[in-house]
Amino acid sequence: MPARRRTDPAAGRAAVAEWLAGTADRRSTTTAVRFTLEELADVAPGNAVEVRVPPAGAVQAVQGPRHTRGTPPNVVETDVQTWLALATGRQTWVEAVASGRVHASGERADLTGMLPLQAARPR
Repeated sequence: MPARRRTDPAAGRAAVAEWLAGTADRRSTTTAVRFTLEELADVAPGNAVEVRVPPAGAVQAVQGPRHTRGTPPNVVETDVQTWLALATGRQTWVEAVASGRVHASGERADLTGMLPLQAARPR
């Protein structure tokens, strides 16, 4: 079952475009993060990995055992700018992990094959 959308796709794409252009304010940046997290949940549905981008949002994605209580066994956490760079292809997963800007734990917490997100790539 796909994740429930809370962000209008047109508004999400516009927010990502603003971020890419360097003109996004805090509200647009937050919209861009939430939209791209929702896109990730669409591309990789599931509940095995929790992707956190504080303070903007979080999502559960990727097929595997469902997590229900406590700290999930598979967690990805990064900051807003790094997440958007990953989602849009401005930075690779390997670069972000190597630089320490992404903290990933658990055997399913490698998002290499899922990023960048097609809907967030520059056109």
